[in-house]
Amino acid sequence: MTKPRLLQHGRLMPALESQLQADFDILPLWKEADPSGFLAARGGEFIGLVTSARTGADARIIASLPNLKVISSFGVGYETIDVDAARRQGVTVSNTPDVLNDCVADLAFGLLIDVARGISFGDRFVRRGDWMRNAAIPLATQVTGKRLGILGLGRIGKAIAQRSFGFSMDIRYHSRHPVADVSWQYSASAAELAEWADFLVVACAGGPATRHLVSATVLEALGPKGYLINISRGSVVDENALVAALAGKRIAGAALDVFENEPQVPEELLSMENVVVLPHVGSGTHETRAAMGNLVLSNLKSFFETGRLLTPVAA
Repeated sequence: MTKPRLLQHGRLMPALESQLQADFDILPLWKEADPSGFLAARGGEFIGLVTSARTGADARIIASLPNLKVISSFGVGYETIDVDAARRQGVTVSNTPDVLNDCVADLAFGLLIDVARGISFGDRFVRRGDWMRNAAIPLATQVTGKRLGILGLGRIGKAIAQRSFGFSMDIRYHSRHPVADVSWQYSASAAELAEWADFLVVACAGGPATRHLVSATVLEALGPKGYLINISRGSVVDENALVAALAGKRIAGAALDVFENEPQVPEELLSMENVVVLPHVGSGTHETRAAMGNLVLSNLKSFFETGRLLTPVAA
């Protein structure tokens, strides 16, 4: 039986690339010297596209694959994929939700504790010899008993909330709509949630609908004792407003795994002791990346065997 012919757009984990080569007739577009010319000449050969949340698939590349039937993406976010263009062309799209919930939530809470207690700052303090010089280290902020505001109570947001139980935190949230199966209080806006919260954790989806949802107004509401933690997408936070709020001491600190123009990070943030920065590693564990890769493969196999995806992107 002939293997389905797929196009790989962007690099993936070596183990996943190897398995895709074994299970499918797959061609890596990133190896082509002239990708546009290649697609113009041979785009009609491919019925499947494998990509990632980082690389995505815009309307141009989708249109260049006239016989495309399915896109399987490595990652939970799909704002880099033109889902509307895919649907207009009759293409179904899958992502890899759920398997990374715990991993990202773990990191979110690690960042929260880090920025509140000054763990990364304390590490730098010791390494540069300040402790040996008897320099004074500022007092930090206790986590237990504080107010946790979650911006976006989806799968990951709920997992973050669960981790707060051991710290006796009070929880409120804001999402596009109140969530039916939770008892936590709903805030009508991001600003209202920020005004209440000691810690504002951003866990909503990226994309145009949430761009700069965390605005200067929201940061002002968070206030000089409030902390911002972002593990969703950099586009959700107005980065210029964040830099200004931190420089003006209008918020207490920030812990960020994502940025507006990755891998570029504003120099101002790098020089601030009350800011923790990570290189977008929310799902970056052996266990979670393996599970994500397996789900990419399972989606493709399910589609070609049954015509259905296991985790289709919601309409």
